[in-house]
Amino acid sequence: MTNHLFSPLRSLAVASVLGTALLAGSLGTAAAQDTSNKPPAAAAATSTRAETVEQRIASLKMALKITAAQETHWNGVATAMRDNAAAMEKLVATKRAASPASMTALDDLNTYAEFSKAHFDGLKNLISAFTTLYNAMPAEQKANADKAFEHYGPMKTQG
Repeated sequence: MTNHLFSPLRSLAVASVLGTALLAGSLGTAAAQDTSNKPPAAAAATSTRAETVEQRIASLKMALKITAAQETHWNGVATAMRDNAAAMEKLVATKRAASPASMTALDDLNTYAEFSKAHFDGLKNLISAFTTLYNAMPAEQKANADKAFEHYGPMKTQG
């Protein structure tokens, strides 16, 4: 009997959903939310929807109101987003090539770990590039960026 529960596509789906939640900073709330409910800038930077990376870059650039003077710093953010997408696409292609019949529970967990690491490394790259851009923004534009990303911090305690 083929163990369909540990197929590479299932592993990719689980890793993608949970990896996106980890990027969002809150496993519980982000996994339950659709990206259409998220601020446009944050959704553009962290989305795993079928839109292209170029569409996400354009959406983020517009949401952040990037000026001509900020293009140099913006290009670093766009490059990080492209590099992250390329790394993830390569990992997905590698995992899709694996035979579902040979996947074990351990393979499934290792696949999740690989996707989590790719998301983490990508987020570090994006943060590095975004820090340079953010630090060059005037106060009003920083406030706009803060508002766009406000839902992506640590979970706020209620009480």
